Amino acid sequence: MFSKTRVTENTRPQQSSGPQPTPETDAAPAVTPERMFDTPAAAAPRTRTAPSVLSADLTVVGNIKTQGDIQVEGTVEGDIRAHQLTVGESATIKGEIVGDDVIVHGRVIGRVRGLKVRLSASARVEGDIIHKTIAIESGAHFEGSVQRQEDPLANGGTKKLAPPAS
Repeated sequence: MFSKTRVTENTRPQQSSGPQPTPETDAAPAVTPERMFDTPAAAAPRTRTAPSVLSADLTVVGNIKTQGDIQVEGTVEGDIRAHQLTVGESATIKGEIVGDDVIVHGRVIGRVRGLKVRLSASARVEGDIIHKTIAIESGAHFEGSVQRQEDPLANGGTKKLAPPAS
C-alpha cells in the first residue's frame, strides 16, 4: 500500500502548564487494512460528488444501481436505478429507469419512474412514465402512458385498471 511520512511543523508553545500533546498522542489512530472497513458506509454522511459518466463509446449490458448521480451518453441494455439520472442526447437506454430526478435528452425504450421527470425537446421515450411531477418540453417525442403517483419509486409498479363493467 501507500505510506505517508509525517511532516513536523514549528508551532508556538502553549501557555498552559498541563501536559503538552505530542504528535504521537494527538494523532488519529492509524488506518490499517484491518481497520479500513470498520465504519459502515451508512454511518458516513453523503456528500455530493460529480456524477458518474458513461461515455458515448460505452455499451453496458446489465443493470446499473447507484445511490449517487449518473450521466449516460452511451448505450445501456438493462435497468438503471440512481439518485439523479441524466440521459444524454447520444444515449440509448433499453430498460427501466428509476430515480429521484430523471432528465431525458436522448432515447429511452422502457418504463421511466421518478419523483421529478423532465423530457427535453430532444427526448425520445417509448414506454410508460410514472412520476410525481413531470415536465415535457415542446418537441419531445413520447409514446406511452403517463401516470402520477405520490410515490413512483415504490416497487409496486403501475396499478392495473379494472375492466369496464358490462
